[in-house]
Amino acid sequence: MHLSKILCPLDFSGAAVPLLAYAAAMAEATGAELCLLHVQEPQLALNGSMPVPDAALELARYRLLAEQAGARRVTTQLCQGDADREIVRVAQRSGADLIVIGSHGHTGLTRFLMGNTAEHVVRHAPCATLLVKPHGDAAYRQSA
Repeated sequence: MHLSKILCPLDFSGAAVPLLAYAAAMAEATGAELCLLHVQEPQLALNGSMPVPDAALELARYRLLAEQAGARRVTTQLCQGDADREIVRVAQRSGADLIVIGSHGHTGLTRFLMGNTAEHVVRHAPCATLLVKPHGDAAYRQSA
């Protein structure tokens, strides 16, 4: 499989660094561009229930980590909206060959109430997806 662009959405949670390691290793091995994406969801930023870090600074920090891990071409992108829809939209518009996305492993009521961004992305992605679970396992899905 030839990869020229890998999209890696980051939510800046504790699972983001292991996720970044997967994406950076794939970018290094294939010579692909690694695009780090953060989507700020308006309702989270407005209701004050979750602190929203300075996303530009966080992305710069993750970019440095990706470069230190061996990724040669790293770009960053910020956008606002529903994370699941924005990730799919950015993948379509950018021509991503692969999305490397994390799963927090929510089940039951938590999953129902919070939704599942990773599940939506896997179902609607225009390209292959690599789902990295919180404990470091990965599941790969090739889109039809």
